[in-house]
Amino acid sequence: MAAPDFDTQVKALQATMHTIEQVLDLDAMRAELADLGEQVAAPDLWDDQANAQRVTGRLSALQGELDRFTSLESRIEDLGVLATLAREEGDAEALAEAEAEVPRLQKAVEQLEVRTLLSGEYDAREALVTIRSGAGGVDAADFAEMLMRMYTRWAERNKYPVEVFDTSYAEEAGLKSATFAIHAPFGYGTLSVEAGTHRLVRISPFDNQGRRQTSFAAVEVVPVLEQTDNIEVPEDEIRVDVYRSSGPGGQSVNTTDSAVRLTHIPTGIVVSCQNEKSQLQNKASAMVILKAKLLVLKKAEERAQLDELRGDVQGSWGDQMRNYVLHPYQLVKDLRTDYETGNPQAVFDGDIDAFLEAGIRWRRGADKVAAAERA
Repeated sequence: MAAPDFDTQVKALQATMHTIEQVLDLDAMRAELADLGEQVAAPDLWDDQANAQRVTGRLSALQGELDRFTSLESRIEDLGVLATLAREEGDAEALAEAEAEVPRLQKAVEQLEVRTLLSGEYDAREALVTIRSGAGGVDAADFAEMLMRMYTRWAERNKYPVEVFDTSYAEEAGLKSATFAIHAPFGYGTLSVEAGTHRLVRISPFDNQGRRQTSFAAVEVVPVLEQTDNIEVPEDEIRVDVYRSSGPGGQSVNTTDSAVRLTHIPTGIVVSCQNEKSQLQNKASAMVILKAKLLVLKKAEERAQLDELRGDVQGSWGDQMRNYVLHPYQLVKDLRTDYETGNPQAVFDGDIDAFLEAGIRWRRGADKVAAAERA
């Protein structure tokens, strides 16, 4: 790489980082970190465990965000210094090392830049994901389980904790449905682009004639509630059913009626929880999930009313959004962004960052177009 090209690329990286710094507002981030640090140091912090977990979780996530930026900024600065010294000393090996670092830094900066596009009201929240099998029988149930594994593997790759609230297993294989939280900063903003209908085409492993099968699964993503969210749910609007937990086995499974199903009568929303040992704990967790879904429904209704007043008749950008083809060829393609890969196995192993990035950029563009049409 010629020196002018190298220098231009480094300057471009520095300029992008400067833009990202302005969007992230590092001064405000540091001020919040200082405030959270004082709260963590308070001797009575753990008197309220829910608040303590919120404070420590926010502190950890925010510190991680700041460290991510400053670490990347230092790498870019060190790259420029390394290249300058290598040229002065005629060290071809060190110069080649510096040049090889450029594409890696470009990728890291692009990923950080995507984070700045997450400016929605709830984008900074953690994510609550629900997966349901659709048309396709046992293949659809198996596909639902494959998708759950895909998202949990993605979380593992990024060292994000996953909390499973409910898994309803199908009779032969796979899942009827599953609900789980991914405790990641900007988890909702990042994973909300996964909402919609996913479609799998493959030779069915459950068909003894080896025929090709098309199956579907639905993914729903809502933000995890915070204490500031005001969602009131009158008791007379909820039907509570208790039942025995189901699953592959274990000493605490199928022993007591500890699992809880809540039905919100006005909307028909149904949520379940069976991960806790007691009925009361499961009911509390189920209520958190129900309120999160009602919050999203409330916001969607408000947007729909506003769009109606504005004469906006455009539909949602969700619904069927991605195809996973395993036969007669290998392909995963997003139908909104046209991003695709010929390695479905890597995708099912959690390598979905490129799809997430493309989806976030696509949504930002769609939002700008919609805003311009409403103006």
